[in-house]
Amino acid sequence: MSKPIVTLATCAALPHLAEDDAALPDALAERGIEPRIAVWDDPDVDWSAAGLVVLRSVHDYAARRDQFLSWAESVPKIVNHADVLRWNTDKHYLLELAERGMPMIPTVWLEPERKLSKHQVHTRFPAGGEFVVKPAVSSGSAEAGRYTAVDGNSRREAINHAMDLLNQGRTVMVQRYLESVDKRGETALIYMNGLVSHAVEKEAMLQGPYRPGTQAPREVAHARQATDAEWRLGEEVRGAIHSYIKSRLGRDEQLTFCRIDVVEGLNGTMSVMEVSLVDASLYLSTTPGAVDNFADAIAVRAFW
Repeated sequence: MSKPIVTLATCAALPHLAEDDAALPDALAERGIEPRIAVWDDPDVDWSAAGLVVLRSVHDYAARRDQFLSWAESVPKIVNHADVLRWNTDKHYLLELAERGMPMIPTVWLEPERKLSKHQVHTRFPAGGEFVVKPAVSSGSAEAGRYTAVDGNSRREAINHAMDLLNQGRTVMVQRYLESVDKRGETALIYMNGLVSHAVEKEAMLQGPYRPGTQAPREVAHARQATDAEWRLGEEVRGAIHSYIKSRLGRDEQLTFCRIDVVEGLNGTMSVMEVSLVDASLYLSTTPGAVDNFADAIAVRAFW
């Protein structure tokens, strides 16, 4: 009997996977799987012969979202599901999940079709404190900047940042920067095939304005025990996620991997920063057993 094939899809900048995923191929091989690694937009790859395709470091999808989604929809067997990839690559999904009870950080959405002027953009920024400007379609913190509302130069930079994105036809998100991120970071809750795997604390990444041509800050994460309140929130969010999946597909769909980033918001309440179902860093190297958890989740799908 031939071994099932699992192809780990990555990007050209990380053709051998990210360092955090380095142990995954061997773990799959130990489970009787033939592991392969391929760049998602490599024209020489025969995806019909790739077996189960598992997305990993496809961090360049945002610049070519339509091409990426067309590719994903052409792959016979891919996780997560191609329709999940479609909605999760545009952060408007936060609004859909919020309608289903998920607490999110208050956000001002600047839509390109509104043809906002610089003055109109300026009036939509907070009057005080710090705030973040970022595109609705981006990978992680790419193209995000942190600004100070009462500093004239900083506010001017934020306006220019937002206008540059709007002029590219991209939706802009404006959110207050939460002090708790500097004090205790974000908590990432990580699930494999619907089961709790582990949690990590992610250190603050944004330190100032976005500078075109610069790389996104490197993520730094440490294993930590999530609180009961954080896990309860994670379950509420997963309920909202699967409600949305069912509304789109007419049925539920198992998620091979799911990362929910939560943060302490205003008045000490917990809010969701992001739900990552596409190119999620899963911080496998931070926690003993995390690689095995992911390999087991993949194996379930591969032998399905």
